[in-house]
Amino acid sequence: MTYFTSNRSIFFKVVIILPVVILILFLFNISLGSVSIPLPEVAKALFTGSAEKESWLNIIFHFRLPKALTAVLAGAALGVSGLQMQTLFRNPLAGPYVLGISSGASLGVALVVLLNYSVIGIFTSLQLNNWVVIIASSIGSFIVLICVSIVSLKVRDSMTLLIVGLMFGSIAGASVSVLQFFSDAKQLQIYMVWTFGSLGGLGWDELKILCFFIVIGLLISMISFKPLNTLLLSENYARTMGLNVTKARILIILSTSLLAGGITAFCGPIAFIGLAVPHLTRLVFNTSDHKVLIPAVALSGIIIMLFCDTVAQIPSFQSVLPINAVTSLIGAPVVIWLIVSKGGIKNSYHR
Repeated sequence: MTYFTSNRSIFFKVVIILPVVILILFLFNISLGSVSIPLPEVAKALFTGSAEKESWLNIIFHFRLPKALTAVLAGAALGVSGLQMQTLFRNPLAGPYVLGISSGASLGVALVVLLNYSVIGIFTSLQLNNWVVIIASSIGSFIVLICVSIVSLKVRDSMTLLIVGLMFGSIAGASVSVLQFFSDAKQLQIYMVWTFGSLGGLGWDELKILCFFIVIGLLISMISFKPLNTLLLSENYARTMGLNVTKARILIILSTSLLAGGITAFCGPIAFIGLAVPHLTRLVFNTSDHKVLIPAVALSGIIIMLFCDTVAQIPSFQSVLPINAVTSLIGAPVVIWLIVSKGGIKNSYHR
């Protein structure tokens, strides 16, 4: 009876409560900005394609709706990728960027922005600057992914792979530092703005491509829930259970790379979400079953990202705050409070 009640409670949270909260935050997020749009008008515009003012339709469908959808994709992708990395490495401090994906993306952007500003100037005049940054970031992430994948075929221990990923990140970070040292103020400003992370600036064309990567990454993670559950108990146990650890590791790395690499390429590096959301979800749902955790983490990540983006654009602010600053300032105290009140991460990490 307890098992049935627990499952019913989890089902109620995942299928009913979280989606309702997402819908409310989604509408509220779109209503806020320099031009305040009433919530009923936002709902009317989204469901009927009409609004009291024509300008509101233009604002919603050309600016705010793509931004809100980007927040949805980013929250789900970073949350699930962080969950996979924490399970693969059995490390509560692992995040979606632990394999150096973010560092590779940062190096790719730095090479374009800091090494040759004249190239950026040419593309800016053609209004293709956003695509240049996206392509550079994607190439940087892809190179790191290839290197990590090759290493993963050679090593049997995930902790060794973790160290290798950190070393790739250190190499990329050091290279960026060298480029920054020889760059001028204008170049540094462009690069630093990218590192702040941003959910805005994506048009529908970019959003479609980002959505494709995220959907593929999430589908791979969904079919990997059994290997993830088995890996919770250690790789040696997983091998005795007949799991092909190398194959499972490749699938998990591929999924994480698509999710975290896609978001980094289109939105820049976004902190906190991938590290904290899995812990928050485990504490709230009191489970380590990835069949439950993967959808729950995805939905929880969406909620937190939408909330943070909403705070970042409250009309009382002169301009939109950097999303990285908001996610850390709001999220870190919440995680600390939950960990303290629940008795620590270890009490919720393996159930």
